[in-house]
Amino acid sequence: MRLFVALDLPWDLKLRLASLAGGIPGARWVPSDNMHLTLRFIGEKDGYEAEEIDDALSRLRAPNFELSLAGLGVFSKAGRATALWVGADRNPQLDHLQAKVETALQRIGIPAERKRFAPHVTLGRFDGVPEARVAAYLQAHNLFRASPVRVEHFTLFSSHLSKADPVYTPEVDYELVA
Repeated sequence: MRLFVALDLPWDLKLRLASLAGGIPGARWVPSDNMHLTLRFIGEKDGYEAEEIDDALSRLRAPNFELSLAGLGVFSKAGRATALWVGADRNPQLDHLQAKVETALQRIGIPAERKRFAPHVTLGRFDGVPEARVAAYLQAHNLFRASPVRVEHFTLFSSHLSKADPVYTPEVDYELVA
């Protein structure tokens, strides 16, 4: 099982994000069903390991909070844009939840995440898209801001890769406290 922990987004927010798709020829846009904010990628795990992960996450306690998405940016590799994302405004509750997830996973033997947490929702991926097109898109959409949404749970997802888009399945929701 390929697993990750994420914030699932309300459907109306996913639709709003999906409305940003288009305007960059050659981009592979993320289907609205797959939009989420990853708290921690875990990777391939056996059934018993998935049960340990579920047990560790189910004991986690953190407060619910407001999440605001704003601004667009790109991840680059070797100077070429590879992914387009919308950012999440940093807030102490989001950072606290991510840190608790990370700590819970490390306690059961999952190695620490090497990358620094950069909260975002991936909108699309690029391979060989002209940089001028990406720059023009960012300039046209850089003031994007969505209304805040209340985050009341986080989710353990499984990911099944296919020739088309991956299929993300919510396995377990974990409630946040009021």
